[in-house]
Amino acid sequence: MEKDWVKIYYTNQVFRAEIVKGMLEENGINVVLINRLDSSYLSALPGMAELFVHNSQEGEARRLLTENPENLS
Repeated sequence: MEKDWVKIYYTNQVFRAEIVKGMLEENGINVVLINRLDSSYLSALPGMAELFVHNSQEGEARRLLTENPENLS
């Protein structure tokens, strides 16, 4: 991934990351989802689904996450 991208959200539930990604995109935020979950290693080495935004949009993205907590849990 290019530099200047910041992780703003992570979860072990890919569907939850997709919901948050969609909400951010609807509000004009460019989002990259990286799925680090691997079902063959899930019980031994659980990974995360992570959302990244460019640092120029970090403040707006964090504001949206704060204002929409129903998307996070």
